[in-house]
Amino acid sequence: MVMGSIPEEVDIAVIGGGVGGYIAAIRAAELGKSVAIIEKGKMGGHCLNYACIPSKTLIHISDIVHDANNSAEFGITGKVSVDPKKMYAWRMGVSDKLENGVKFLCKAHGIDVFEAEATFISGSKLQLTDGVEIDFKKAIIATGSEPTVLKGFEFSDRIIDYKKALMLDFIPKSMSIIGAGYVAVEIGTLYAKLGTEVHIIARSDVLSHFDEEATSLVKKGMEALGVKVHKGVSPSSYDSTSITLSDGTKIDSEVIVGAIGLSPFTKGLGLENTKVTLNSKGFVEVDSTLKTADENIYAVGDVVGEPMLAHKAMRQGVVAGEAASGQNSGYDNIVVPAVIFSDPEIAIAGTLEGEGISVTKFPLSALGRAIALNSTKGFVKIAYDSNKAVKGVEIVSDDANAMIAEAALAIEMGAGVEDIADTIHPHPTYSEAIQEAAEAAMGRPIHFYYGDSKH
Repeated sequence: MVMGSIPEEVDIAVIGGGVGGYIAAIRAAELGKSVAIIEKGKMGGHCLNYACIPSKTLIHISDIVHDANNSAEFGITGKVSVDPKKMYAWRMGVSDKLENGVKFLCKAHGIDVFEAEATFISGSKLQLTDGVEIDFKKAIIATGSEPTVLKGFEFSDRIIDYKKALMLDFIPKSMSIIGAGYVAVEIGTLYAKLGTEVHIIARSDVLSHFDEEATSLVKKGMEALGVKVHKGVSPSSYDSTSITLSDGTKIDSEVIVGAIGLSPFTKGLGLENTKVTLNSKGFVEVDSTLKTADENIYAVGDVVGEPMLAHKAMRQGVVAGEAASGQNSGYDNIVVPAVIFSDPEIAIAGTLEGEGISVTKFPLSALGRAIALNSTKGFVKIAYDSNKAVKGVEIVSDDANAMIAEAALAIEMGAGVEDIADTIHPHPTYSEAIQEAAEAAMGRPIHFYYGDSKH
């Protein structure tokens, strides 16, 4: 299917209609360029249809169920049940609405959308699987990533990837997840709250690359939900009802999910017919303007490397759309915030480590909002240098996903802890925890005792 007319030549061809691709296309169209998007699947890509949005939709549903069934301290008793078919229909409906919204925006901006796959014939021409050839002045690769396959546990009806795990129209009785990163934690937590017996198979430990103080709270929460983490092992075999680990443990598993990571998607793009180069890990190499080694071709998002996050792709989409349109634009962001939608959530921007870096912490146990909601397991850490400039913030809390934006802005602007401390934060909110941590960094904590802090 083609939306709009079929151009034989466009100013900018965008390969991939995910968040990086469609944003790049819209920005270029806003600058007056003729633009075509080639997308083999659903507009909005993995984020809208299979990953970010679906997972947070289901996490929200599981939170409602869990809170309703575990709020006796508030005087709320009784049990609620879940209709998996309706849950599935809502999850799919959300993605459909967002995909239709993206399609509308493309049509409104005069962007032609081709439902096809694209291969570079040269540094100025694409061959589409629907038979169309497109000559372009500039191209933007936004093909994203795909789930990494573990040898011996290739995806099938028995071993599913995270996308299919978020498209189940039933609640499994048992689930084993191979991998222990944020995807495994999010999927494992949401299904545990829905009543599934969840096992996580971790080569080392859950969220091993994150701050141990933060992850310890998440692991305690998972343990309370009944999630079993098998540390220091790997899967060795499986059959129709179970999975066996390297230590001999056999786990009954109705569903097995492979979630060991993501790999850049460059298969079939014909990059060998261009000057585009890949690094040792298979990612497309780009400069600060997101231009590849081929002067006519740019690349954004997961396909250019870590961090493989949708919001990074979005920002890069804007930059690439502008740069490919002749604007003086560059990807020079200092920080890319990251959020794990665990329980409690973990959000981080910048770094907490480095020479000359100091860190203060404010516990949620001293925050009015957290006490009122009986959600006091967490904290806010602020890292700052000798000039009191904010260098990093870590938040472990409900609403951490929203709060971290303030931290990212502070770091991008070169703000100091005093700027945060002197900014009025609304009361009673979780955001006050950031202000309180900043107050402590200034040596003037108010709502908790921070040792000899008189200044």
